[in-house]
Amino acid sequence: MASHEYDPDDNFSHAFPRRIEADDEDALDVVAWQFLLLVNPDDEDAALQQFAAFRAALEEAGEGADPALLLRDTIDWKAGFHVGEEDAAGLMEALDELVSRWRQRIDWGIDDDAQEAPDTSALLQAAFVQLREQHYSLWTVETGEATLAGWITHERDEEAMQLVAGALGLSARPGVG
Repeated sequence: MASHEYDPDDNFSHAFPRRIEADDEDALDVVAWQFLLLVNPDDEDAALQQFAAFRAALEEAGEGADPALLLRDTIDWKAGFHVGEEDAAGLMEALDELVSRWRQRIDWGIDDDAQEAPDTSALLQAAFVQLREQHYSLWTVETGEATLAGWITHERDEEAMQLVAGALGLSARPGVG
């Protein structure tokens, strides 16, 4: 197939740049908006509020700001999570808060009398499987720190999220990273 022919299975991949530059404000606005729409499934009002907060944080941070970090901070506990790598209680609390937006709950399968904290990878896997049953995808992103971070999207939006995350320079994937 010639590169100029229309391919209905690949018409979305050219909608976003491979990676945006922080000084390309218009492209950054488009990609950030799409990101916020994806991590706030069926809640454009929440995405709009977070977009305003993101733009304010970006303006305050000035040149050289990392848009991906600002987005992560903007969505934390609203549409995303960012907790310590070993913080099982924080992870469960954050994910419980996020899924409550859709009147969902995660069965953590934890005995109340357990002496040790559960493994965060096992918790992420349990959340991923249960959310997948409800047609949602739990995403994790590499932070470069001893932390866990991510968000939840509709399962049908995985391809779009890969493109948007890539444009933001985020190494993100559905499931446990």
